[in-house]
Amino acid sequence: MKKYCLALDLVDDPELIAEYEKYHQNVWPEIKQSILDSDITNMEIYRVQNRLMMIIEADENFSFEAKNEADKSNPKVQEWEELMWKFQQQLPNSKAEEKWQLMDKIFSL
Repeated sequence: MKKYCLALDLVDDPELIAEYEKYHQNVWPEIKQSILDSDITNMEIYRVQNRLMMIIEADENFSFEAKNEADKSNPKVQEWEELMWKFQQQLPNSKAEEKWQLMDKIFSL
């Protein structure tokens, strides 16, 4: 089992943050299926203020490259991503069109 942590910021607007959370209380079934189809076994998103942290648990077959390729050819995922971009903003120093950034693990007990 692999575990990844990623970070992203939301637009710092309480109304937009509330709307973003509402969407995530009822994620579209096609989005959930695309996540499961990519060998992700569990995904959680946490928020503090406008900062998000996503934790992904995936089996050994998972790769970000394969997930990105599958997402590009899935119209429903593209629709979801376009909708979510209304609420999201890049972390400082992100590359163009880069959303979630992979975090480095710096401690483990």
